[in-house]
Order: sequence, then C-alpha cells, then structure tokens
Amino acid sequence: MSELRKFLFDGLPVRGAVVRLTDAWQEVLRRRASNTTAGAYPVPVQSLLGEMTAAAVLMQSGIQFDGALVLQIFGDGPLKLAVVEVQSDLRVRATASLTGPVESGALLAELIDQNGQGRCAITLDPARKQPGQQPYQGVVALSDGEGQSFGRMAEVLQHYMRHSEQLDTVLVLAADAQVAAGLLIQRLPVKGEANLAGQGSEGEDTEQADTQGHNEDFNRIAHLASTLKREELLTLDIDTVLRRLFWEEGVLTFAPLTGESGPRFACTCSRERVAQMIRGLGVAEAESILSERENIEVGCEFCGQQYRFDAVDAAQIFAPPGSLPPGSQSVQ
Repeated sequence: MSELRKFLFDGLPVRGAVVRLTDAWQEVLRRRASNTTAGAYPVPVQSLLGEMTAAAVLMQSGIQFDGALVLQIFGDGPLKLAVVEVQSDLRVRATASLTGPVESGALLAELIDQNGQGRCAITLDPARKQPGQQPYQGVVALSDGEGQSFGRMAEVLQHYMRHSEQLDTVLVLAADAQVAAGLLIQRLPVKGEANLAGQGSEGEDTEQADTQGHNEDFNRIAHLASTLKREELLTLDIDTVLRRLFWEEGVLTFAPLTGESGPRFACTCSRERVAQMIRGLGVAEAESILSERENIEVGCEFCGQQYRFDAVDAAQIFAPPGSLPPGSQSVQ
C-alpha cells in the first residue's frame, strides 16, 4: 500500500518526508497500458512521470492548502506534456502526452528540452475560490542560469524551490514499473521560531542560519540525504531508509499516512459520467456511431481509462427507467 511519512529533526530547523507509491502508481500505469489507442508509456517517460508523481505528493504534503497542487512540464521534444495533480487529501492522478517516438534511455533534456524551450510549472488551485481569485502559478525553465539543461527532475524542482520559494531543498526521486518514491529535505526558518532559534550549531549566527545555503545543520542532513541511492529508495521500506541515512540524528517521525488518509489514485472520470455524455449526444448520434462500429468508445484524456458501450448499453442509457428489463438498472 502507498505510504507517506513526515518527520522532523529534533531541535533543528529541518523537516522531511518520504513517499512510496505502490498501488497508486501501478494504477496510473495500468490505465495507460490498457488504453488500446495510446498504449503503455515508454520506459523513460514512465520513470520521469513517476518521479514527478512522488515529488508532487511530497510538495503537497508540506503545505497548508485546501485545493490541488498541479505539477507539469512542457516544451519541445517527443514528450509534449507531463502533468501530476495532487489534492489536499492526497488523491493523485498523472498523465503524459507524446508527439513522437522516445529513444531508449532518453534523459530529461532529450524528452522535453531539446532546444531550451522546456518549462516546469507548479500551480496551486484553491478548492473554494473567492470572487476574482486566480490560481497561483510559478514557472521556471528546465535549465540553469547559464542555459545548461538539468539532467534530472529532482534538480529542476530543487532549483524551483530555492529560487521561487526561497527554500533550501534536497530531493531524491526514483521510479520504475512498481514503485514511485521520493525523499524531501527542507530547511525551516530559524528566526521567529522559539523552538528553533538558537538551537542550531554552536555559535552560529541566526541571520546566517537563515541565509540560503549557510545553515550547517541543513547542509549536513542534506549531504546525508543525497547519499541515498536509487535502488535503495525503490526497494527499502521507509523505516529502513530513515535509519540508514540519519542514524546519528534525532529523527521525530509522524504516524504513516496510508489508505484513505494517504496517497491514493483517484480520477474524476467514471462510467456514469461518460454515460451522461453519450446521453447528451442524443439517440440519433449514438445509433449512427454504433452502425459503423461495435462499441461507442470513450477514453479519459487524463488517466487513459477507456469506457465502451455496445448497443445494449446505449439502449439502456436512453430507455425510460420504467421500461427497463427486470433486474436491470439505469445508468444515472
């Protein structure tokens, strides 16, 4: 089962979180692979989208926000767009759109930043918007200040957090066909936090500790986090990861978030909603489609799930409830 674990370092201005997406991530891939039109993601796209999914869950878990966090990358290359949406209750879905063949082993720049046009956007879309309120969005290039393309998604997001949010951040991400996982370490402000001010390294100035890149406690823990290998992140349970990395630190862990309180796959599409769409087409249009093919087939543009309605299903959609055969049910 997918799991998210948050933690703090006792007395230090550093927080962290680890996520392991198993069933939730596998459902994303299953729906895409079962789509007879699109087919399964190429391995490089699968890996990138999995890393994005783990990262989006980690970022959503670290903010107090009622709404959706949407992480997307877009640009030039065979990968046109990749999007992950995570709701505040950790419901997650993800998708990617391709415009051409993907080479085996293709890296981030080859997938979506071939000519330096790639961008990463993070959007916070409130669930309950006030009149005139617009979603907040931050956008950064998929390259550094010197125009050098980043090699990994973690580097893009670290760049975003440091420059757009002014937060020292370390991310370690990995994904395969079974697991999408990530480790997040962030520096907390020292000033204004009574339980943190003065708790850092001995003699360290508070102003200096709040300057990006200069907090010695964060730098030490960030270095430890960066030693985590891809294989370890994908195969080890969360307790083992934390113990191996931070066995000399005072780590305070929160209860794991799993099941209905943890990260889980959810898409807004459903057979009932598709049935309503077909009903909106009208009987004549539905019959016209069925005269040319065996089924009316509709695929969710986000998750790839396909819904098929044959002639009997279509008749049920348009029939008055009272005229249905005994034992059948109408589609609401």
